[in-house]
Amino acid sequence: MAKLAEEGNSDMTKTGELLLEVQGVHKTFGDRQVLKGIDLQVERGEVIVILGPSGCGKSTLLRCLNGLEPVQGGHIVYRGQDLAGGDVNWRELRQHIGMVFQNYELFPHMTVMENILLGPLKVQRRERTEAQQQAQELLERVGLADRAGDYPRQLSGGQKQRIAIVRALCMNPDIILFDEVTASLDPEMVREVLDVIQGLAKQGMTMIIVTHEMGFAKSVGDRIVFMDQGTVCEVAPPEQFFTSPATERAQHFLNIFEYNKL
Repeated sequence: MAKLAEEGNSDMTKTGELLLEVQGVHKTFGDRQVLKGIDLQVERGEVIVILGPSGCGKSTLLRCLNGLEPVQGGHIVYRGQDLAGGDVNWRELRQHIGMVFQNYELFPHMTVMENILLGPLKVQRRERTEAQQQAQELLERVGLADRAGDYPRQLSGGQKQRIAIVRALCMNPDIILFDEVTASLDPEMVREVLDVIQGLAKQGMTMIIVTHEMGFAKSVGDRIVFMDQGTVCEVAPPEQFFTSPATERAQHFLNIFEYNKL
């Protein structure tokens, strides 16, 4: 499979520019408080990996960042704009804050190319020739150049997920959110998807990744954010987090993970 990392991108490098800031975000579903004052800063070119037990609020946080869930308190500031306010054009914002889901979200009646071009043509109003050229180049870079005319039913799970990533990239976002993108894949398909994301990280793509793949988290992340019960318990570089976590809760989480591998 072609590796995305083989081609550099000088436009996407770590600059120290604060791209996204989460300030005291609260989220509730009825009487249940899911996010309890989340704080997080993301710099351009940075890869943030969010870890934590199931139900701790990881995926909910991503959905709030993408406007799929409203928040009940706090601020989400992207390039100076508070996305937690009521007057937000999410149709416009999602062009800059892309998201890849675990269940692909591909339209079954459209070909691979048609799925990829839907956003650039209908939302961004780009020229078909230019958008199609970019889409074909991205397909080449993820090893799927020959599948542009296929339908989703003709693809494996790993191939569908790579197409979903290409679709997000073709919108030229500033940030991509990845929500457990390997959770529904067979083990042999996981690697091909992680390789694509690893390549994006090497190019300097700004990403926030929710995953249970610990080895991948350690290798791809600039910072690990550990969540539990709707709060951020710990933020640390991967080497520090995986060798000497600062909190007992993180230590217990890692011990359980190691035990389950036995």
